[in-house]
Amino acid sequence: MVAIEVNVKAILYNFKPIFVLIFFLPALFGQEKEEIDVHEFTILYNIETTLVKHQGKTGTCWTFATQSFLETELIRMGIGEYDLSEMYMVRNIYPIKAEKYIRYHGLTSFDQGGQAHDVLIAMDKYGLVPEEIYPGKSSADELHNHMEMVAVLKGSMDAIISTKGKISDNWKYVCGSVLDIYLGENSESFYYNGKEYTPRSFADELAINSDDYIEFTSYMRYPYYEQSILEVPDNWTNNEYYNIPIDNLIEVIDNAIKNGYSVVWDGDTSEKTFYRKKGYAVIPVDDEKDGDDKELTEPEREKVITQEMREKTFENFLTTDDHLMHIIGLAENQEGTKFYHTKNSWGTKYKYDGYWYMSEPFVRLKTIAIMVHKDAVPENIKAKLGI
Repeated sequence: MVAIEVNVKAILYNFKPIFVLIFFLPALFGQEKEEIDVHEFTILYNIETTLVKHQGKTGTCWTFATQSFLETELIRMGIGEYDLSEMYMVRNIYPIKAEKYIRYHGLTSFDQGGQAHDVLIAMDKYGLVPEEIYPGKSSADELHNHMEMVAVLKGSMDAIISTKGKISDNWKYVCGSVLDIYLGENSESFYYNGKEYTPRSFADELAINSDDYIEFTSYMRYPYYEQSILEVPDNWTNNEYYNIPIDNLIEVIDNAIKNGYSVVWDGDTSEKTFYRKKGYAVIPVDDEKDGDDKELTEPEREKVITQEMREKTFENFLTTDDHLMHIIGLAENQEGTKFYHTKNSWGTKYKYDGYWYMSEPFVRLKTIAIMVHKDAVPENIKAKLGI
């Protein structure tokens, strides 16, 4: 054994130049070019928030974005920093969604998507719990994965509907049992920070009032400065949104951030210029040639977005409500272009540790709706809305 070790060392020594050459060949000829940051972002306004989370393999961005928003509201209100359970809201929204699905004979939405107001609906009816009390998964190390759960839930509800005759109330127990198996049973009472709570008493202590929050959209198909039902599948509750021109919607977002209020953002991130690797989102003039792997040397020139452009992409499904995130700041690049500093729920592996920078043109075109505290709305817009 000793002799073999000596021989190997001798071989390595005698051929050392060859090994060194082989080791450095990739560096000399095949090394990837270092990616240039074409945008140098400076944050102008930033609101204190909580840690970035990961929604895993679920379509539950609505609860992650909105719970992040409520956690940020608690900091703003001086109540403290809390980690609220996203899955508790999922656990309690599904039975409400299932009942509507049953009553509509399966002719309504029954999937993972939702809107910001779904969290407020669940909060008002079922209260709130901390993440440590209801993580909604068996292990802290695993990512959420609802693929099987949703298949079982929907399959069960569809099977019950397909009987085409009188149905019992057993579907309620089926739905609840599936959710208990995959997410865990509801917490009727729990101890937190040395005190006993129910979900209702915990929510009451945090003093979040759902009446303080309003939702906006911006489409020509609805009357301006009035409330209308937003016609997207994830608005399964048929909630009404205030409809305002896009200039006003941008004014609401900017006024909110500048005055310490964050914003729940609902929009479309399926554009190829919502860059995963680069961590920002734009609407370039030359959008057909842009992509995540395109090498750029300077910031993109962006399109001027009009209300008519918004309407067209909404009507032809180029803009859909596919993702919710949490806007917590304003930034600008080296050319003074405005970007929205946005907290996502895809973990921290991406360029800006789980945050994205969305340009104003991107937000103007790809926003479906927003939620804000009513005190964040400028007075001139409040007057037009009568609130």
